[in-house]
Order: sequence, then C-alpha cells, then structure tokens
Amino acid sequence: MEGHKYNYPREFYDQYAQSQEKSVVNKMQQKYWKTKQTLIKVTGKKEDEHVVASDADLDAKLELFHSIQRTCMELLKAIELYQKRICFLSQEENELGKFLRSQGSQDKTRAGKMMQATGKALCFSSQQRLALRAPLSRLYQEVETFRYRAISDTWLTVNRMEQYRTEYRGALLWMKDVSQELDPDLYKQMEKFRKV
Repeated sequence: MEGHKYNYPREFYDQYAQSQEKSVVNKMQQKYWKTKQTLIKVTGKKEDEHVVASDADLDAKLELFHSIQRTCMELLKAIELYQKRICFLSQEENELGKFLRSQGSQDKTRAGKMMQATGKALCFSSQQRLALRAPLSRLYQEVETFRYRAISDTWLTVNRMEQYRTEYRGALLWMKDVSQELDPDLYKQMEKFRKV
C-alpha cells in the first residue's frame, strides 16, 4: 500500500501553523483581558454602561439571592434566640408557680387557695411553653438544611457564573480594543477580530 500524498497548498499549512502558534498568544491575551476585567471589578472602576445594563436582570436576581442568604441566617439566629428565651421564661414561670404553691399550702386562708391555683396554672403554662421547643427545633433544622443544601449549592453556581461573566466581560474589552484598531480593508485584522 502506497503512502497517501496530500495536495494541500502551502498557504493552508502556513495558516494552520500560525493558528497553532497564536493559540498560545490567544490564551495569553485572554488571560490578560480577564485579569484586566477582574482588576476593574475589584478596584470599583466604572465599567462600560452598556455591558452593565445588559446584566441588570442578572444583578437583580443575584441581589435577591443574597437577600435570601442574609434572611436565612437572620431567621436561624432569631429561632435560636427565641428558643433560649422560651426556656428561660418557662424556667422562671415554673419557679414562680412552685413558690406560689408552697406559700399557698402554708396559708390556710382564701388567699392561700388562690396562690395554689395560680401556682398550678403557672406550672402548667411553663410546661405548655416548653412544648413549643419541638416545632421550633424542627423549623430550625429545616431552615438549616435549606441553607446548607440549596443556598450553598446556589452559591457555588453563582461563583462559577461570576467567573464566566468576568471572562465574558474581559472578552468584550478585548473585542472593543481590537475593534477600535479595525480596518475592514485589511484581511488580517478582520481575521484577528473574528478570533476574538
């Protein structure tokens, strides 16, 4: 079997070789423009108003996500504080009920009977208040699970999206830079713009 002889013009080979060499250059340029976009973002420099306006819907959704994240943390703190206060109030109410019952048993007058009845009611009330802890604990677990699963997963997705957005905006900066030097009459410059 004979070897295949390829009849490609030399200029196709030259273009292929140049594109292979430029791929390293392209990667460096992409890194440069991505880094430049990152610096613009970090330093708070004003970005192109059209690019920012095109991302307004996304930014509104991100703000909503951050609001949900903050609210979730605040809700967990509030539930925890509420549980502590319920326990403290229940304990104090129970102690007062026991005190009234003991004092009422020593006093044989009608006031003593009222103290015993009030003490009994306070002890019962403290037990009912402690019964609130179970549903509150369940709510705390549900919110915490939501925070650890849904919010953390979304957070990872948002971070990836922010990286892609930075790359995209860097590419837009690069295209803007190249397009300012663009002369449509020259084929090489058009080819450079297409690659960007």
